[in-house]
Amino acid sequence: MTFELVVTCADGLEPTLQQELAAMGLADIRRERGTLRVDASLEQAYRICLWSRVASRVLLPLFSVEGDTPEALYFEAVRFTWGNLLSPTGTIAVHATAARGIKTHTQYLALKLKDAIVDHCREHFGVRPDVDAVAPDVPLHVHAMPGGFAVSLDLAGDSLHKRGYRIAMTEAPLKESLAAALLLQAGWPSAEFGALVDPMCGSGSFLIEAAWMAADIAPGLQRDYYGFLGWKKHDPALWERLLEEARQRREAGLKRPLPKILGFDAEYEALTATRKNAQRAGVTALLELGQRELHALRRPAGVAGKGLLITNPPYGERLGEKNTTRELYRALGRLSAQHLSGWQACVLGADVQHVDALGFAHRATERLHNGALTIYARHGDIPAGPSAEVIRFTEAPGEIPEDAQAFANRLRKNLKVAQKQAIAEQVHCYRVYDADMPEFNLAVDVYEHQLHVQEYAPPKTVDPEKAEARFRLALVAIRHVFGLRRENVFIKVRSRQKGKQQYEKQGSVGRFFEVRDGNAWVLVNLTDYLDTGLFLDHRPLRQRLAREAKGKHFLNLFAYTGVASLHAALGDAASTTTVDLSPTYLNWAQRNFALNGLAEGRHHFEQADCMRWLKDSELEFDLVFIDPPTFSNSKRTPDVFDVQHDHVELIWLAMRALRAGGTLYFSNNFRKFKLDMEALSEFAIEDISAETIGFDFERNPNIHRCWKITHRS
Repeated sequence: MTFELVVTCADGLEPTLQQELAAMGLADIRRERGTLRVDASLEQAYRICLWSRVASRVLLPLFSVEGDTPEALYFEAVRFTWGNLLSPTGTIAVHATAARGIKTHTQYLALKLKDAIVDHCREHFGVRPDVDAVAPDVPLHVHAMPGGFAVSLDLAGDSLHKRGYRIAMTEAPLKESLAAALLLQAGWPSAEFGALVDPMCGSGSFLIEAAWMAADIAPGLQRDYYGFLGWKKHDPALWERLLEEARQRREAGLKRPLPKILGFDAEYEALTATRKNAQRAGVTALLELGQRELHALRRPAGVAGKGLLITNPPYGERLGEKNTTRELYRALGRLSAQHLSGWQACVLGADVQHVDALGFAHRATERLHNGALTIYARHGDIPAGPSAEVIRFTEAPGEIPEDAQAFANRLRKNLKVAQKQAIAEQVHCYRVYDADMPEFNLAVDVYEHQLHVQEYAPPKTVDPEKAEARFRLALVAIRHVFGLRRENVFIKVRSRQKGKQQYEKQGSVGRFFEVRDGNAWVLVNLTDYLDTGLFLDHRPLRQRLAREAKGKHFLNLFAYTGVASLHAALGDAASTTTVDLSPTYLNWAQRNFALNGLAEGRHHFEQADCMRWLKDSELEFDLVFIDPPTFSNSKRTPDVFDVQHDHVELIWLAMRALRAGGTLYFSNNFRKFKLDMEALSEFAIEDISAETIGFDFERNPNIHRCWKITHRS
C-alpha cells in the first residue's frame, strides 16, 4: 500500500529536502513552496519521520473541502469515517495553519474540526475522544488555502526539528532542521573534511547535528512520540524493526573513525548549554569544546587538509542595537583567512551585507528563515589571509615643480628612513614628516596604503594666499613621492584647538578604514574628525601595555576609541574596562573590539565622566592607563576638566583603584604641563617618556610625556 504524503520544511529548504528524500529511495517528488509531495509506502513514511534531518512535518492527506468558511469544513468533516482512523475513546488534537494571504481565524478552524470529530463519534459510537494538546493518539492538521481546506493526519505528531536533545537554550537558537540542512548543503559529512569548527557555537546545534550525521545517528531516534502511534493503520512490528536498525547503525557509527568536531564560544553559559545538549544527544565524546573568543580561532592540531567552518554569529537579535555586527563578520572573515585558508565555510547573517563582509570566495547564498527571522547563509571558500608585509611606496614617474623640489627631497629622505624601520618593526601606520621645514608646515602620516596630511594653520604673519599655494605644491610632491592617487590622500587643516574641539566631528563622510596596529586591527576615520581614532605617538606605550596585561584587570580612562584597551585585551588581560564620556567614541571602541573578534563578556564599556566614575567605583585594577585631554567640558556633565589643575586629584583617585603591585601609566601631550611631584610624593613616580617615543617621532620627542606610577612598598 502506498500513500501520498505532504512533507513540509522551512521556506528555502525544498531543494535540500528533495535531495534527502531522493537519497532515501523516494521517486516522483513534486515540489511546492514549503512542501514536497511524494508517494511512499508505510515503511518509507516511517523512515522519513525517523531519518529526515530537514523535514518539519509528514502529513497524510485525509480529505479536502471546497469552500471558504469554517462551517463548510465542519459539514464535510462530520461525514468523514473517523472510525477507520482513530479510536473513539482515544485522544486527538488539531493544529491549523493558513496559506500566505489567507485571512482566517486558525484557532476557530481547529475548533470546528474538533467539534466535527466529536459529533461524528458521539453519533456513531456513543462516545467521544478527548483532547490532548501535548501527545494525542491522533494529531490532525487543517490547512486553509485559496478555495478550501486540506485535512491531514500528522504522522510526525510534532515538528521534526524537535530531536529531543535540546534541554538548554541560548538566545536566538538555531533550529535543528535548519542546522542540518546547512550542513547537508555544505557537503557534510565528507571524506574531504578532516574537521568541523564552529567558533561561536551557542547551544551547539551545528555541532550536535554534525556529530549525528558523521556517526550515522537517526535524528528521530531519541523522540519518544510520533503522531502515527495511535493511528489504526500503525504497524508496531515494522516500526520496532526500523528503530532497531537505527540503533545498530548508531552503534556501528560511533565505533568508526570520525572527523574532529570542535566548538567554541566566548560565553560560559553557551558552553554549558552545549555540553548539556551534547550529553543528552549522546555525542559528548565526539566533540571538543572550549570557552574561547573568536580572536583565538586557529586551525585544529593534526588537521592538515580541508575542513568546514560553520557558524551562526550573534547577529541582530543577539547583539541588540549595537553597531558592531559588520565588524564581527569582518573579524570572522579575516581570522578564517589567516588560519583556515583553503577550508570551506558556511556562515549565517541577518543581512546580506554582513555575509558579504566575510570576503569568502562565493559558492552560494541562501535566503532562509530561522523561525520568523529572515536570514542569509553564505557558502564559500576561505581565501588566503592578507599579506603581513608593510606597504612599500614607489615614487611615481614625472616631474615635480621646482618650488617643491626641496620639500620632495626631504620627504624622500624621511620616507626612506621611516619605511626601512617600519618594515623592520612591522609597523603599518607611522609618521613620515612633521613640519621639518618651516615653510611646509604640515604633517604626513601613513595609514597602511593611505596618507593622512594635516596642514597646520599658518601664523597670522604669513600671507594666506602664499600659504595655500605652498600647500598645493606640497600635495603635488607628496602624491609623487608616495606614488599615490588623489583618492588615497586625505587632507585636513589642523588649527590650535581648545577644549573638546579636538574631539568634535569635522565632517560627515563616515568612511572608515581598517588598519593594523601591532597585533590589532583598528578602525580609523581619515575624513570626519581632526584626529583619526589612532594616536600614532602612543604605539610603543600600547605595545608595552599589551606585554604587561596578561592575566590582569585593565582600566583605560579618557579612553577615546579604546585602542589601548584593545591591545590589553589581545594581550590576554583578565578583563578590560574602557571609560569615556563620548557615546560616539565608546561605540567606536566597541566596534574595534568586534573587529578583532573580542566579545564583551569580560570587556566592559562605561559611558561616564572619568572623575565621577572613579569617585563612585569600588572596582580594583592591576594596570591603569590615563591619557587625559588638556581641557574638556561637555553638555553631558557640569564639570570642567583642566589637566594641569585636576591631574593630582585624578591620579589620587586612580591610585585608590590600583591594587598593590599594580602599575598606572599617565600620559599627556600638553607642552606646558608639569607633574606635581610634591602632591604625589606618596607614590613612586618614574618619567619613562623616552621609552614611549617611536622611531617616527624621534625628531619631536616632546610629542607627549609619560610617567609610570606605582604604590610604594
